[in-house]
Amino acid sequence: MHGYGEDKAKVLTRLHRIEGQVRALAAMVEEDRYCIDVLTQISAADSALKSVALLLLDDHLHHCVRQAAEEGGPVADEKLTEASAAIARLVKS
Repeated sequence: MHGYGEDKAKVLTRLHRIEGQVRALAAMVEEDRYCIDVLTQISAADSALKSVALLLLDDHLHHCVRQAAEEGGPVADEKLTEASAAIARLVKS
């Protein structure tokens, strides 16, 4: 089971909501809505995605990384490197 297993329903609900936001964005563009309104909604969708990413990262740290740290050795090093790279990707965006 992945680290987000307990939050899977919450993650899926949020992703479905974001999917709806993106469809609404496409509709706004098709309807030639004011560009600032479109940008505002893009910002909201981006924020929602980052929120899901942080939830998944938190679950990963508390499940996968914790478990690997308890095992120690190369597995722990691998999971820490993986988590660090994920954090770096999130910070860049």
